[in-house]
Amino acid sequence: MAVMLRYLKLILNKAEITSSSLSLGIYRMTFLKATEPLLRCKQEALDFQDRQGLLHICWKIQGKTLFSGFYTRIDQVFLVWGLITATIFITAQFLPFSWSVQAIFWSALTLVGTVGMVGLTHFWVRVERLVWVLYQWAILMVGGAILTDLSIFLGWGEVLIRLCPLWLGLSALGYLGTGIGMRSRTFIFTGLVHLLGIALLPYVGSWQFLTTGAVMGCSLLLLAELQWDMRSPIDYDFLTPEQKQYNQEQHRLRQINI
Repeated sequence: MAVMLRYLKLILNKAEITSSSLSLGIYRMTFLKATEPLLRCKQEALDFQDRQGLLHICWKIQGKTLFSGFYTRIDQVFLVWGLITATIFITAQFLPFSWSVQAIFWSALTLVGTVGMVGLTHFWVRVERLVWVLYQWAILMVGGAILTDLSIFLGWGEVLIRLCPLWLGLSALGYLGTGIGMRSRTFIFTGLVHLLGIALLPYVGSWQFLTTGAVMGCSLLLLAELQWDMRSPIDYDFLTPEQKQYNQEQHRLRQINI
């Protein structure tokens, strides 16, 4: 009887392992075989949560359109962080400010960016059930700012000489986490680009701050200007039935234009 019980337990354990492996394999297949391209031109058939706070920009001179585009609140976050990133790293590369002054300046900009990010995205992440992604980015950015300040004011030389790899690494973690949460190959690829940027730093000599700013800023600009891939629509519990129906119709229109 004891032998039979041990044999049955062994079978159940193998079945559980097989089931887990099968589930992981199915997840990988659905994750890697997405029909949407990594990046493409933006589509105008936006979901309800994407239309909240939508920003339209149109620049004209004498009736000729020089630039026209629209930005969701997520795109606006990318633009804000892109501007902050460019300001911080260009200042560090070219302007002769003391490290203490720059630390205060960087911390203030990071705090503004984090608060703005939370304010702009709180509705979208609640609808998409991605609140943890927002918390992740807030922790990474604030934690990075604190670590940077401590390295400057307490004279942590080992950290201070590695500020560029530090911020590229924090950004990579954020993008990889976002990619997993959203099942987005674009964000995972962006995270890998930031890791590649860390490997590139030893070869750029004294231009590490400019290189770091270019990698981070250009990535943010591309994400703001183009449409990235994302998992299929979910059952949006936070929306009304009418809003859910609207999203279903918008999804149908997007599938036609793929």
